[in-house]
Amino acid sequence: MTAPSPNPLTHFDADGQAHMVDVGGKSETRRVAVATGRILMLPDTFAMVRSGTAKKGDVLGIARIAAIQASKRTSELIPLCHPIPLTRVAVEFELDDAEHAVRCTVTAETVGRTGVEMEALTAVNVGLLTIYDMCKAVDRGMRMDGIQLLEKLGGKSGHWRA
Repeated sequence: MTAPSPNPLTHFDADGQAHMVDVGGKSETRRVAVATGRILMLPDTFAMVRSGTAKKGDVLGIARIAAIQASKRTSELIPLCHPIPLTRVAVEFELDDAEHAVRCTVTAETVGRTGVEMEALTAVNVGLLTIYDMCKAVDRGMRMDGIQLLEKLGGKSGHWRA
């Protein structure tokens, strides 16, 4: 009889019970994660976002603040995430005229014992959801897609790129 292989899912113990990963023995290093995603909309909705004439105000400005706020609250939303001190969160929006889409890209950074991938991904999702919320009165058919981690740096696993 062979011994069971170790569980590659780090948020489960040997008995299959969920737990918060112990990062106490890890070294503090600079950690960076970049995530992205986009929201597609009708041409008129896109024009409204581009011009800043949405009834609720500056859509991208509010979405930027929401994304930053979400990154700071990730551990409150994702049960097994560690609360971490973020040293930087940058949110960029790119307008795609051909597809009537807004791309959100977030870079999150810390110096710590665990990565910031979840913070970057949470920020992208909430930034896009905020755009949806601010524009839903004129376009309920908006669609979010392509949400993914693009890159992570730091820690034992080193540099990873999609």
